[in-house]
Amino acid sequence: MEHKTISLADQVFERLEQEILSGVYQRGEILTEMRLCADLDVSRTPVREALRRLEQEHIIEISGKGIVVLGVTEQDLHDIYDIRREIEGDAAAKAAERITDEELAELRSVIELQEFYVSKKDAEHIRALDSQFHTLIYRFTGSAVYYDTLMPLHKKVQKHRKKSVENNSRAQSSLAEHRKIFDAIEARDPHNARRAMIAHVENARNHIIH
Repeated sequence: MEHKTISLADQVFERLEQEILSGVYQRGEILTEMRLCADLDVSRTPVREALRRLEQEHIIEISGKGIVVLGVTEQDLHDIYDIRREIEGDAAAKAAERITDEELAELRSVIELQEFYVSKKDAEHIRALDSQFHTLIYRFTGSAVYYDTLMPLHKKVQKHRKKSVENNSRAQSSLAEHRKIFDAIEARDPHNARRAMIAHVENARNHIIH
């Protein structure tokens, strides 16, 4: 998969998306272009382009009131986990069918680092490695469609995932679930890779949505 140079508009989009989804800007908050330009220290052009993309993603709404932060509702979370459970299960199966030894080593390295940081109760590194684990599986499907479908959904739950990994019991359970997914992928067993991933996504949902 090609990695292109990130434009200023892309950087602004990614930063705003991350800050909205992580709760820096709260649901219902009214933003202005002027404030965002000042917060990000950029001109209006990249901010406007980023806002158009955020509106397409239904993360904000541009109305007569201004730029309204929508973020992610509880119903959105239910829908995201319903979709992720099915598609991510298929992604794990697809990865198991086509993963190379080099890719497997990369995935193993992430698991080993995750084990280290879970033992240290380092939530920030655990969250980053959790994201990396899922991102690699999306990449190892070899399908841009799977990757482009799953990445935005994974990003949209980041605020809730952060809270989840700060719970050490859940962090340990999540690591064990990742290990099961990895073992199935390493065994080139698509059936068990799908089952392990579906169980992992369902457990994550149950921990986040009460």
